[in-house]
Amino acid sequence: MAIPIRNTVFDKIKEANRLTDVELFKSLVKDGHAIAEDRFNKILLDLEILGLITVSWITKDERRIEVVVVEKIIDKHEEQVKETMESDYEASFPGVDK
Repeated sequence: MAIPIRNTVFDKIKEANRLTDVELFKSLVKDGHAIAEDRFNKILLDLEILGLITVSWITKDERRIEVVVVEKIIDKHEEQVKETMESDYEASFPGVDK
């Protein structure tokens, strides 16, 4: 089963974390993934719509592509509830000491 080209493009972007569209296109061609420019732009647009990457213009002919970093917000209340539930679960087994 072949890996979709969109996944390959996203993996390349994740490896570099930040690169230009020219560098990405050259890297794909080097690895044997020759795709048309309109297909390449469609893949970048799809990945941006999915919230996986951001694309911004550097110059008239060049774009910067970056991976979107999602920060997980830790809710202290939820953490406390989770810890309480875990300790209650462990306490529900009679005869087991920590």
